[in-house]
Amino acid sequence: MKKIYTVALVTILFAACKDGKTNTETTTKNTMNTTENPLLVASKLPYGAPDFTLIKNEHFKPALKQGIAAQKAAVEKIVSNTEAATFDNTILELEKSGTLLQSVQNVFYGLTGAHTNDDLQAVQEEMAPKFSELQDGIYLNDKLFKRVKELYVKKDSLVLDPESYKLLETYFEAFEKAGANLSAADKEKLKTYNTKLATLTTAFNKTLLAANNDGALVFVNKEDLAGLTESQLKSLENKDGEGWKIPLLNTTQQPLLQSLENRATREKIFMAAFNRADGTKNDTKDIITKIAELRAKKGALLGFKNYAEWSLQGTMAEKPENVFTMFNGLIPAATTKAKNEAEEIQKMIAKNGEDFTLAAWDWNRYAEMVKKEKYDLDESAIKPYFEIKTVLEKGVFYAAEKLYGITFKERKDIPTYHKDVMVYELFEENGDQLGLFYADYFARPSKRGGAWMSNFVTQSHLYNNKPVIYNVCNYPKPAEGDEALLTYDEVSTMFHEFGHALHGFFANQEYPSLSGTAVARDFVEFPSQFNENWALYPDVLKNYALHYKTGEQIPQALIDKIKKAGTFNQGYSLTENLAASNLDMKWHTISPDFTISSASAFEKDALHNTKLDVVSAVPPRYRSTYFAHIFGSGYAAGYYSYLWTEMLHHDAYNWFENNGGLTRENGQRFRDMVLSRGNTVDLEAMYKNWRGSDPKIEPMLKARGLK
Repeated sequence: MKKIYTVALVTILFAACKDGKTNTETTTKNTMNTTENPLLVASKLPYGAPDFTLIKNEHFKPALKQGIAAQKAAVEKIVSNTEAATFDNTILELEKSGTLLQSVQNVFYGLTGAHTNDDLQAVQEEMAPKFSELQDGIYLNDKLFKRVKELYVKKDSLVLDPESYKLLETYFEAFEKAGANLSAADKEKLKTYNTKLATLTTAFNKTLLAANNDGALVFVNKEDLAGLTESQLKSLENKDGEGWKIPLLNTTQQPLLQSLENRATREKIFMAAFNRADGTKNDTKDIITKIAELRAKKGALLGFKNYAEWSLQGTMAEKPENVFTMFNGLIPAATTKAKNEAEEIQKMIAKNGEDFTLAAWDWNRYAEMVKKEKYDLDESAIKPYFEIKTVLEKGVFYAAEKLYGITFKERKDIPTYHKDVMVYELFEENGDQLGLFYADYFARPSKRGGAWMSNFVTQSHLYNNKPVIYNVCNYPKPAEGDEALLTYDEVSTMFHEFGHALHGFFANQEYPSLSGTAVARDFVEFPSQFNENWALYPDVLKNYALHYKTGEQIPQALIDKIKKAGTFNQGYSLTENLAASNLDMKWHTISPDFTISSASAFEKDALHNTKLDVVSAVPPRYRSTYFAHIFGSGYAAGYYSYLWTEMLHHDAYNWFENNGGLTRENGQRFRDMVLSRGNTVDLEAMYKNWRGSDPKIEPMLKARGLK
């Protein structure tokens, strides 16, 4: 998942300024004592990477406040300019206005997501409404919008290069979407909504992190954890007392349920995850209800039926009806396949000599038994071939080298924010420097759940900035001295997040607002999902799937079994995804006068009315109460994008298969025509131009086992 931090109404990203500074930024710095705050001076590290040996908690609030002041001053300079509006004195200056603030925010949000603490959370709570107020002060500024609109109206007569033309369009559309055409009274009302939403979103994230941490379960009887290996038990030893402590991942299902033999233990862990933020001291129901109702009012104020209709402007889906049409086309096939899978699993339960009705906490354990029987494939037989660093360097990096010619070198001299983080420098095929990559893979209490990519520095020719990018995951950390072995799903996630990284590294834009991953939400997941395909590509798989003890290459027979099992459990997988995506759209298509009396009842009705509860053992991938994508991040009314882009990525991989597969020529063509284009061209036209045709759904159906 691409992490979206902005509290703006559109995602407008500003790059950290390394080699050049705007006049506003320079003036502001020269009038204040900044020598003791490393966030307010250019980093001396390669690529302008943040120096975590110098940065302390207390540096953030003053730096963020100074960044806000600098941007306000820059905007005031634009609107007070008595000269006629030009691209340079209005659009370009607006693009430059947030340079200092964005450079500080990049580091701040990187830490609050991956390694937070009480002090940072306090700053986050204090600053969230201030960020919202700043964005409103820009996008609801009548004088500023007037200058932007003057340029937009005569855009075709301006002498602009294509990217500058696109930047002008992007800003104008952003102003309109943000409410620039509202009356003065309605603008004040909108500002109130935005400030409240910023505060509520921050509260949700803080509460959910506490819910995840407090929801961890401690077991003192080893018999309760029968089925776990000694290595697993060692990694789960409770550092705060006796027994074993099982942390919660952000998804509904928990990985250990696949191995645990004790049904009561499985149920206890599942229910802890399912109810972590419902009926506990960290209950989020009131927060999410307020968020949904406020968003509905915001959508109506901006002239739309609901929040989703407003939010989907500028996306490939365009409107909620198109998203629901996609759901309706997939739900019957998904749930039918899930029913068939449930019947197979129920038979396996009986075959195993047990007598109970399949429940959600049983699914993964007995599905694994079915997979082993049908395909002679055991997850425990696969994991020894997936050692984490080998997967990264000889799998993820190897595929990128073969496709794009880039190479990697580990940099142990670059300071990080946590000892588990690894840093690599990337180089072009000719040896030119490309950027820095931070890999942060292990779960910890200070990290929010999920997996994501974002930038410490965004690529931009305007500032001569090369990208500094990080990937964050939540893999269980092994005990000291043990190897970190991944499941295939975790391997796939690593490839996925690096697909986002490649989208950022190959960015080739002048303006940071259009750079790399700053694309429509339902396109941004395409490069990442597409990159997952190389995890099972024969040449790549054989290069990284090496036994962690012997170095033996994964046997071809095991590879064949993995591929044959590729469509296994797809009914479950698609149904849980559809359930979560549907919940998202239901929360965001309520009318402004709709009152949610019970968040739990709303969720239940949303699933029942769309027939996504027909297989009771298949819960949503996320319940509403811990759905961080939509209530804590930027995917509100956008979680459908994972399914929307799935069609694109299977169709794209089909093109590669029909044109020679993993080759430098194919990779370069994909880089030049897709990955490097950022948001500078129409995305549908870009895809069609590369593909030679509109995307087809058949490859997706085949991959899912639905065709």
